[in-house]
Amino acid sequence: MLGRRENGVVTGDATHDGTGTLLLGGAPIGRPDDASARLRAALSEAEIIAAEDTRRLRRLAADLGIEVRARVVSYYDQNERARAEELLGELLAGRDVLVITDAGLPGVSDPGYRLVVAAVAEGVPVSVLPGPSAVTTALVVSGLPTDRFCFEGFPPRKPGDRSRRLAALADEPRTMVFFESPRRLAATLAAMAEAFGADRPAAVCRELTKTYEEIRRGPLGELADWADENVKGEITLVVGGAPEPEGLSEPADLAAAVAAREAAGTPRKQAIGDVAKENGVPKRIVYDAVVAARNL
Repeated sequence: MLGRRENGVVTGDATHDGTGTLLLGGAPIGRPDDASARLRAALSEAEIIAAEDTRRLRRLAADLGIEVRARVVSYYDQNERARAEELLGELLAGRDVLVITDAGLPGVSDPGYRLVVAAVAEGVPVSVLPGPSAVTTALVVSGLPTDRFCFEGFPPRKPGDRSRRLAALADEPRTMVFFESPRRLAATLAAMAEAFGADRPAAVCRELTKTYEEIRRGPLGELADWADENVKGEITLVVGGAPEPEGLSEPADLAAAVAAREAAGTPRKQAIGDVAKENGVPKRIVYDAVVAARNL
């Protein structure tokens, strides 16, 4: 058995009552020897393995020298909904299920989310075997800020939908991480350069941890030109967030901006609000600056 349940929390390696445990296994994103010891043990001990690609699962097991004794079922995008119901039934019958995708963690742009939601709703224990992640691997190697970031998955395939999605992210201040197909890389980078600006810093991370790993860093415009070449392999994109707006900050400047608006006929209260919004400062700061200027 893979764990026990205590007050709804999965702990230890002993038995659990009633239901099985849903285990999400983080698979290597490139090199098989990045597999954790816990994943190796789970692959050899699991009762049922739901794999995104059963052939890649068996290849990974062979590379790790593991004999898979579990019943292996396919679990991919097209059958995720129906298979999730089937796997939930196995869990409720007391059998453990290990979910593994081609690379990285299940549920992150890969099958797994629906089954986790269903398992949680039924009180089935859910646990994770952490492992390599293309998202965080690309982020830390990109050379872009890592203190705040967001994951945006795959951009829409259709040009119009893609442009609208990117336009909505133009003012996002956090570093953004995307997945993309090599076939659409050039078009996506060009759309990003248009939406975010050709000078926005970015990194194209190709074949992470693999033999032909390549990291290309530079402005989006330059990367879009480079991607016209025949790029191949697994792609993760990291794009810098929107720069902080360059606004007024000195009290005298804020007060002068309000005075200029008042002179043009804008009521003082509205002028204070407008200046505060445009310069990204609290209205109280602008108000205090106006009061101080009038008392000089």
